[in-house]
Amino acid sequence: MLADQSDHQVEVPRDGYDFVVVSNRLPVDRDIDDKGESTWRRSPGGLVSALAPVMAKRDGAWVGWHGAPDETLEPFDHDVFHLVPVGLSELEVERYYEGFSNATLWPLYHDVIAPPEFHRTWWYAYRRVNERFARMAAETAAPGATVWVQDYQLQLVPRMLRKLRPDVTIGFFNHIPFPPTEIYSQLPWRKAVLEGLTGADLIGFQRPGDAQNFQRCVRKFLGVRFTNGAADFSEAAIADDAAAASSSEPGQETSGAGEQDTTWTVHAAAYPISIDVEAIRELASDPETKKRAKEIRQELGNPETIYLGVDRLDYTKGILHRIKAYGELLEDEKITVENSALIQVASPSRERVDSYIQLREQVEGMVGRINGQFDTMAHTAVRYLHHGYPFEEMVALYMAADVMLVTALRDGMNLVAKEYVAAKQDRSGALVLSEFTGAAEQLKQAILVNPHDIDGLKEAMLYARDMPGAEAKKRMSSMRRQVLTHDVVDWSQRFLEDLATYGQQSAGRESDDRNSQ
Repeated sequence: MLADQSDHQVEVPRDGYDFVVVSNRLPVDRDIDDKGESTWRRSPGGLVSALAPVMAKRDGAWVGWHGAPDETLEPFDHDVFHLVPVGLSELEVERYYEGFSNATLWPLYHDVIAPPEFHRTWWYAYRRVNERFARMAAETAAPGATVWVQDYQLQLVPRMLRKLRPDVTIGFFNHIPFPPTEIYSQLPWRKAVLEGLTGADLIGFQRPGDAQNFQRCVRKFLGVRFTNGAADFSEAAIADDAAAASSSEPGQETSGAGEQDTTWTVHAAAYPISIDVEAIRELASDPETKKRAKEIRQELGNPETIYLGVDRLDYTKGILHRIKAYGELLEDEKITVENSALIQVASPSRERVDSYIQLREQVEGMVGRINGQFDTMAHTAVRYLHHGYPFEEMVALYMAADVMLVTALRDGMNLVAKEYVAAKQDRSGALVLSEFTGAAEQLKQAILVNPHDIDGLKEAMLYARDMPGAEAKKRMSSMRRQVLTHDVVDWSQRFLEDLATYGQQSAGRESDDRNSQ
């Protein structure tokens, strides 16, 4: 049930912004110097790079949390962004973000690799925070603006925003997988989340399968059928359903009786996200980066083969599977610490969530056992690096690596695979890629694996090592054409162009509805 204080429309700001992005975090990070003074810097990442020129061109604003709990900031400008901070309390961070977003939705949407937790207090916090984001977006957007909401933390915002500002065009992009009905049905608030999402004019997913899963869930739980990726929704029908729902927070009133019935069309389709290709190509061409790549090989003792894994420390990434496979190859004497090395970069992630704490202990335990068994005075079997690195260092690692291991158990896309391909300007190297990533549908010339099949993964790792040079270059050339042609700028342009088209169609339809009354 989504009826709440955000049901009441807000006054349209005369000095609002024509393009508004809404995400859990603002596109800036705070740096604090030795004197305790803080400054802001642009966050790394393809999404920020892709939307910066759009912001500059279309008079844009970005609504999001600035990263510090129990702190209120006024809107401010940085770089090309007008930033509108949304305040969160420590308890809201615990319940909305660490709780519902990352201990309920994240595991549920990733095939229940870890068991999701369902707590009503988390759900109430998630809804309240989504209300706050929606209202802030409504108070920021100019008349007829375009609002683009990002990711699973804010799935209720589109519907709430439509109630507040029916004049704006609303897009939503889901950066993670969307589960099949059999898994999604476990969510106690499944109808409310779908109602929230279907407030958008266009919902984008990483893969066609994700869009199909979403459409099937809408049909099963909301009774609305999509035809050719589109479906009509009625405000009054959703309001009536909300009034009858039993999942409301105690003491909260419902609304909807006597409301004017309006309809809109929701489109759902795949828009595979990509990377900032130009940034990687520039770094890969830099003599300093090339020099650093050679230094990495020298620091490892110039092994014949460098295997590389780069991930957040997350149970969806299959880190344990690849380390286990590597350890067995050492046991089988298919590789040795003298001729091979595995670098595993595992940047810290959600370190206060129990399942992540347990994963770190498991990974570190497995690495310790392998190194204890196979290390020599001169060589280390697995170089395990549990901290983040500057992007320049990551590109140097990509260039140094002979085999990239992407063994995710479930991943919406996995941009590391694309970054590796973009960094390989000499068309060397091989990519071992899980078939359970979105990237596998685009990088078809990778060596595709089922990471649950340890024997198959071991065979793929050896095949990648021994692949003839001509075959390796042919595969890499094909993957590079795909990545370089479909970069993150292409992704954002395609989504926003389609969103503008659908928004114009909705505006024309609303005008016809008013004239017919």
